[in-house]
Amino acid sequence: MDLIKPEIGLIFWTGVSFLLLLVLLRKFAWKPILGAVEARDEKINEALNAAEQARREISNLAAENEKLLAEARNEKDRIIADAKKTREHMISEAKNIADSEAKRMIETARVSIENEKNAALTEVKNLVANLSIEVAEKILRKRFENPSEQQAFVQKHLEDIKLN
Repeated sequence: MDLIKPEIGLIFWTGVSFLLLLVLLRKFAWKPILGAVEARDEKINEALNAAEQARREISNLAAENEKLLAEARNEKDRIIADAKKTREHMISEAKNIADSEAKRMIETARVSIENEKNAALTEVKNLVANLSIEVAEKILRKRFENPSEQQAFVQKHLEDIKLN
């Protein structure tokens, strides 16, 4: 029962011990414990601030990444449009060159054909003229086998020439 109802002396010395322990703890242990708690609290706040800053940086990087992707897409579209325009220009230019070359070749062929046609006509005329002369010569030889007929024919033509 002594433990259930303590005596005054026990309470006094327990109180004094407790106060002495509080003073000693306050003087030697309380400041380091509170310093450690405050340091930990400060580190936790720094970590939270760093996490918030990292979240903002990630958000900024994501926005910048989206901006760069949009710029890259625009650049890609511009390059593709330029390539299409260049392709169309090259095709058009090649068609124009092919058309002009075809026209030139057709004109060259037409001129060549015209020259060959004229040469053939000249040759035919020359052949006809030669044949006509040969035929006329044969006819005249046959007709003027007699020298007196030849002389009369020449005289007649000389008189016609003088009259003109």
